[in-house]
Amino acid sequence: MRFYAKYILPKIVDWTCKQKPNMRQREKVVPLATGKVLEIGIGSGLNLPFYHNENVKHLTAIDPSKEMWDKNIFDPKSLPFEFEFVEAFAEDIPEDNNRFDTVITTYTLCTIPNTDKAFEEIRRVLKTNGKLVFCEHGKAPDKVIQKWQHMINPLWKRLGGGCNLNRDIPMIIKENGFKMKNMETMYIPGWKPVSFNYWGTAEQI
Repeated sequence: MRFYAKYILPKIVDWTCKQKPNMRQREKVVPLATGKVLEIGIGSGLNLPFYHNENVKHLTAIDPSKEMWDKNIFDPKSLPFEFEFVEAFAEDIPEDNNRFDTVITTYTLCTIPNTDKAFEEIRRVLKTNGKLVFCEHGKAPDKVIQKWQHMINPLWKRLGGGCNLNRDIPMIIKENGFKMKNMETMYIPGWKPVSFNYWGTAEQI
């Protein structure tokens, strides 16, 4: 599995994440980021073209997979604001307290092993009046689709680098010290067990 995780999985994940429906979702939420921004799980940098230049002062991006980041085809040097990539896990963010105005996650919460610990870190590095911007796939509202998600998830998680199909994204956010400012949901085009999306913004309680 080590060869698969290092050489095969990054290609699969990158291909999946850059499909048009996913990219349209990124285009909706990434411009909501403002000020000093922390992106958790930047992957191959698919969000970079969607940041609004006039709103962002500095972008710090973390990801535990250097192999994924090395697939980046968008040159961060072309960004009109400061950018820094840090190889790190969400559960252990190597940044100072109260540093960021915005924390953004896109298709990331599904793979974080310990979301409670990750949100402890998010709250620590986010300013009191800061915001969480998110777009995630997760638990579908339809019982039939939920059944498929629960049944497939063990194998999917093993082959998908820890990706979970059936996480209750709103519950995870709300149970970890945030309240929703706004949230939208829908099935985006694609295979239904992996295509129910939640997106919006939240603030610390």
